[in-house]
Amino acid sequence: MAVAKYKRVLLKLGGESLSEPGGFGISPHLAEEVAAKIQAVHGLECEVAIVLGAGNIWRGRDGLAHGMDRATADHMGMLATVMNALALADALERMGSTIRVQTAIEMRAIAEPYIRLRTIRHLEKGRIVIIGGGTGNPYFTTDTAAALRAMEINADLLIKATKVDGVYAEDPHENPDAERFESLNYMEALEMRVGVMDATAISLCMENDLPIVVLNMWQPHSLEKAVLGETIGTLISR
Repeated sequence: MAVAKYKRVLLKLGGESLSEPGGFGISPHLAEEVAAKIQAVHGLECEVAIVLGAGNIWRGRDGLAHGMDRATADHMGMLATVMNALALADALERMGSTIRVQTAIEMRAIAEPYIRLRTIRHLEKGRIVIIGGGTGNPYFTTDTAAALRAMEINADLLIKATKVDGVYAEDPHENPDAERFESLNYMEALEMRVGVMDATAISLCMENDLPIVVLNMWQPHSLEKAVLGETIGTLISR
């Protein structure tokens, strides 16, 4: 059986991965599909922690466009990530995985508080950990939360799972002939202002030499290929 090159990974999933294309909310069917992909990675003797976005439930910029306070809009997004975390955890548990949900904002009735050493201990015991609530602070994206948590738990790789198979020179939906990059260094990614991950998250990874793989989660076996060290998507590294 193949064994993972990267022994501990942080998987960043957009909230849209749990909703139908163009849809809103959480699709239990898609949650199960995502859970199956995560289980396949975990089966490669790879420890997996997950950070979720909330775009399927709430986008703070919509509130800002109507004059909403930024901190309030961000706090609403943090709560939405916890809903996604619980949905994914339920799907994984029904498939037989052992899961722990942790949150950056304490809500002990439904999840553990995020504690770095506890997270690492869960991973060492073979549990999948889903971390909700972003960083727990407004003004930070869930991409930045993913980079921060990856550093804190000593992950070997940050996987940004999207619906696009890597980083392109132009929007591939607008230009089907746009160049796709197999690899970029951190500075190139920052200078390009790549749309798939914000600059704060990339900078944090650069400062701590954490490689990032941007891939299409719906491409067959893409997550497994990433943790096995095979060429897939776009690798952003030093």
